[in-house]
Amino acid sequence: MLKAERVLVLAPHTDDGELGCGATIAKLLEQGSKVFYAAFSTADESVPAHFPKDQLEKEVREATQILGIPSENLLVFNYQVRKLNYVRQEILEELIRLRPIINPDLVFMPASNDIHQDHRTVYEEGLRAFKHCSLLGYELLWNNLTFLANSFVGLEERHIQLKINALAAYKTQEGRPYMSPAFIRSLAIVRGVQSGKPLAEAFESIRIML
Repeated sequence: MLKAERVLVLAPHTDDGELGCGATIAKLLEQGSKVFYAAFSTADESVPAHFPKDQLEKEVREATQILGIPSENLLVFNYQVRKLNYVRQEILEELIRLRPIINPDLVFMPASNDIHQDHRTVYEEGLRAFKHCSLLGYELLWNNLTFLANSFVGLEERHIQLKINALAAYKTQEGRPYMSPAFIRSLAIVRGVQSGKPLAEAFESIRIML
């Protein structure tokens, strides 16, 4: 059973955490874990023209609330999308500042083979800041040319449904194939078959502290 008292989810952009480990977040919260979520870019430049520029911040607040993360545990930064690598030192310093405050024993982050430049930055700086914690990389298949699925979290239908409900809050992202309930549930079924569970999310074990 996955157990952690204090959990930090590192999301380069709003919605990455929900996509990568939304159902696992729901399960951890159900088990009593304290979960914190840090989103580094609200991608204002990418918001469709008919939405207000701060729409993605509104959506991440709604989505994480649906999962059950308290509003005070959500941290939203406003770094420029696709340019996180330009401010990697600032991001590292922010993570180091947060480290003693949150004091996580488990951190979720993008996987090591994620090819998106923002995701790479959060992975690399997260690894530096939290190298003494257990680290799990979540999968975002459209960004993973390869993905080492060597850890699995068994889930129930209610956890997958909460993930689907949370992602439905992202009205700006409607129409993207990876946001569809059918895709989300299908991937959970595949990972479940691999791990001998009805449903699961898969992770890369970057570092495990026993």
